[in-house]
Parts: sequence; C-alpha cells; structure tokens
Amino acid sequence: MTKQNPEFWKIKPLSEMSKPEWESLCDGCGRCCLNKLEDEDSGEIFYTDVACKLLDLESCRCSDYHNRVKQVPDCLVLDMDHPEYFMFLPDSCAYRRLHEGKSLPDWHPLVSGTTDSVQLAGISIAGKCISEQHLHPDELEDRIIELNH
Repeated sequence: MTKQNPEFWKIKPLSEMSKPEWESLCDGCGRCCLNKLEDEDSGEIFYTDVACKLLDLESCRCSDYHNRVKQVPDCLVLDMDHPEYFMFLPDSCAYRRLHEGKSLPDWHPLVSGTTDSVQLAGISIAGKCISEQHLHPDELEDRIIELNH
C-alpha cells in the first residue's frame, strides 16, 4: 500500500486520484443527497431540504452506499467518465471545486484535519432536512432552500 500524499488534491487531477483519495474528498455534508429541482427553461438547479431516502439524517452518510444505485436508480455516481454530473453538486463540494480549478475551503476535513469543521461551518445538512419518505413529491417545490457556501 502506498502512502497518500497529505495534500494530494493540490498536485493530482481528479482523473489520477486513487479510490481512497477520491473517496476522502467527500466532506460528509450530505448536500449532494438533497432532492433538487431544475428549471426547464434556464437549467438552474434548486435545492430542497428533502433528502434521499437512503441518507442517514444524523451522520449525513448514505445508509447503503455500495447498493445505492440499485435502490435509487437516479443516484449520480461521480467519476471522471461523467464530468457533467459535477454541475448537480453544490458549489461547496470538493469534487466540483477541484473540477472547476478551485481550492478546498478551510472547513474541508482534509484541510482542517477534523470532520467537525463541516458542521461548525454550517455546511452539513445534519438536522436541517427531512427524508423524502415523509413527503409527497408534489410538495417538493414548497421545500426549496438557499444553501450557504
């Protein structure tokens, strides 16, 4: 096993990252698991405070990560084969930021050294959303929120 460069994201493009490096970019905020609405005319993406049924609302982690696509067919699996998926991620997301040539924010666990920084920065959706299991899809438009960065 090779030792991971402590700041690999500064020197490696996403396409050259190992699986562990790629996975460590996820800050665990849960924002990617929020239901989104797209304006058909403008293409603008709107976030709601309604999370995927698989999201653990306390830990902000997928409760069945390895089988998520079987249970949620429209779940986006991020990889460099589909860079167009990055536009569906929040501006704060490490994958999107690095893809756009931006740096990781100070609150990101790889920079701060602690996962607590995501919650302290107000980025985590823990305690700020409901599961889609408790909402009729027609009510989604009433749940649009503004995400802080």
